[in-house]
This record gives sequence, structure tokens and C-alpha cells, in this order.
Amino acid sequence: MPEFETLGYEESGGVAWVTLNRPDVMNAFNTTMQRELRGVWRWLRRHDDVRVVVLTGAGDKAFCTGIDRSEALAEGPRPGRAGGAGSPGPSGGRGPTGDLKADEAVHIGSGTTPFMFDDPGENLGPKSNDLWKPVIAAVNGIACGGAFYMLGEVDFMIAAEHATFFDPHLTFNMAAAFEPLQMTGRMPFGDLVRLTLLGSEERMSAQRALQIGLVTEVVPAADLRARAGWAAGVIAKAHPVAVQGTLRALWAGRELSRGQALGLGWAFVGLGNDPEALAQGQARFASGERVEWRLR
Repeated sequence: MPEFETLGYEESGGVAWVTLNRPDVMNAFNTTMQRELRGVWRWLRRHDDVRVVVLTGAGDKAFCTGIDRSEALAEGPRPGRAGGAGSPGPSGGRGPTGDLKADEAVHIGSGTTPFMFDDPGENLGPKSNDLWKPVIAAVNGIACGGAFYMLGEVDFMIAAEHATFFDPHLTFNMAAAFEPLQMTGRMPFGDLVRLTLLGSEERMSAQRALQIGLVTEVVPAADLRARAGWAAGVIAKAHPVAVQGTLRALWAGRELSRGQALGLGWAFVGLGNDPEALAQGQARFASGERVEWRLR
């Protein structure tokens, strides 16, 4: 199991809990957290003991408040760059496998021409790192700005009652692009535009987020872990290939046209249906076994 400086990690019963663990800065991500998130997402692709992931933040104040501006806006040469400008130094860029090198810092816009751009989203989100195990976000407080890189790529969210959502970019005269783009399709366009353009002046409540479908459930803070854990545990019972095939189909339906997604349906069914697992499911049905369901 990997060890982390900025993340908490635990697993049990097929469920991994990944915790953004910088509560002193409200779980803002720095270059180390970017590298570690990329590492854990890609490691989980190959770690078969885990079938579902819950992503949350340490403490009860914030899920994540975006990029650590004290680091991102620091003066001086950028690590991996010769004198902070010009071409990358010998340690710049990615390793031969495409993974970030252990001593490499990631800086926004650190390419050498206008046509190369290192955006944090390439490291932060599970889908950007080709992880197709379900990821549930347990939003335990403020989620703003760069938090949307992660929330835009989770599969669904459960929020604590005190959770709030906003995007502070324009308050500080910064254009917002990648973050709101990640949230298209997750909320009505008007709500997304309003959240983005009003910056830090207005926050969306957890109840409003529930009304518009951004989150699927709002619970007391004390119940957040149990509720997210219950949902993850249910999903973890299903055959992992069937779950991942289903997830790929759902995301194809979100990102492609209806006709394009339906045209790929046969592939998702064919790849996601394991004959042995199907036989087990049929035997379970034939036995009369049924689940005890809950109403949401």
C-alpha cells in the first residue's frame, strides 16, 4: 500500500477511502497532492482488492478549496525550469511511463510555448487518470474552485448539511474555464453560470445542490461517512467488470450524442458481462434471494 504526505488512505471490504489531508489550509491542493492523487488513481487501477472509492476531505470545514495559492503564486524560479523561464531543465516533463517524477513540481502554464499547458486537472481527477472504478465524493464542507476538477469526475456526491459550493476565480480577477467546464452536465446551465460569475459573493447550499441534482443526498455531518460507506459497500458487492462496463456506458451517454453512445452499447455489454458472474447472478435470482432495500 502506498504512503502519502498529503492524503489519507484506508481500505476495507472492497472500499478505499481517499482523504484530502491538508486541513490547515482547508485541503487546498499543492504540487505534492497533485502528484499523490495522480499516483493513487493510477495505482487503484491495478489494485483489485478495491472495487469502489470514496473521496473526502479531512476535518469538518472543507472538502477542498482549490489550488494552494501561496504555492502557485510564489515568486522565484519554478522547480524543473532553468532560471524559472525558457526551456525545461533536465528533470522537466514526465517519465517514460507518463507518470510524474517524484521530484517534479507541477505548475500551471509551465510549458515553453502557448501550445503546451500543464493543467492540474490532468493529475487530480480519476477519469483523467483512466480509473473506471466508481468514485463517490463525500463533501464535508466547502467545495470551491479547483475542487471541481475532482467533483467533475466523481460518479456521484453525497453532501453534509453544511457543505457549500462556489467558484472564487472572478472575485480575484482570474478567468474560470476548466473548473466550470468540468461541472457542465452536473447542474443546469443557469445555475452553473450564476455560481461561476458571482464568485465568492454567493455560495450554493447543500440543499440547493440537492434540488438541482448536483448532489444525490444531504445528510447530517455526523452521518456522512456512514451514508457514503453504505453506498460504496453496496456497489462493491457487484461484479467489478460489470460495474465498470456500466460506468463506461453511463459516461459515454453523458459525453457523446445519444446515437453515438447507443452505437457503443454492444461493446459495453460484451466486455462487461462475464459468463461465470452471469451464471452466479441467475442462480441467485432463481433461488428467490432478494435484497432488503431502502427508500431515498
